[in-house]
Amino acid sequence: MTEAVDGRTGFRRGRRIGVDVGDARIGVASSDPDGMLATPVETVPAGPGSQARLVAIAQEYQAVEVVVGLPRSLNGGEGPAAVKVRAYAEELAGLLAAAGESGEPVPVRLVDERMTTVTAAQGLRASGVKSKKGRAVIDQAAAVVILQSALEGEKTSGRPPGRLVGESE
Repeated sequence: MTEAVDGRTGFRRGRRIGVDVGDARIGVASSDPDGMLATPVETVPAGPGSQARLVAIAQEYQAVEVVVGLPRSLNGGEGPAAVKVRAYAEELAGLLAAAGESGEPVPVRLVDERMTTVTAAQGLRASGVKSKKGRAVIDQAAAVVILQSALEGEKTSGRPPGRLVGESE
């Protein structure tokens, strides 16, 4: 895959999709092509058809990459939730293998998502969103936090965030 890289910053250009995988819902966010700002897109019901919807979103936004939050414990370990998300991300990567513009693969990266849901919930509460309504958007807000963190990490380090699905640790 050919990546457009900004010569001044080393940042790879193109829209990214951020994904927060949950048991009931999947939050989705996108970035602008310059990778400055992550914004909410939608909440996808988990289960059959969810990955097809994520592929459609990636195609609609002409995504160059999908960033999936990997739930880790505070000490960095991985439990059953991380195992589920890894399996989900691997299936998604298979579906995105030829889903990009011109049939190019859209890579899927796993990034540490510790505390993103807590951060998202605090932000929503601080902005006055009631808890009942907040449940409907908290997954999107968590996806925004995941993606924004990945974008900032890449700008700071000069390296793509997290690990490619299938890449050994």
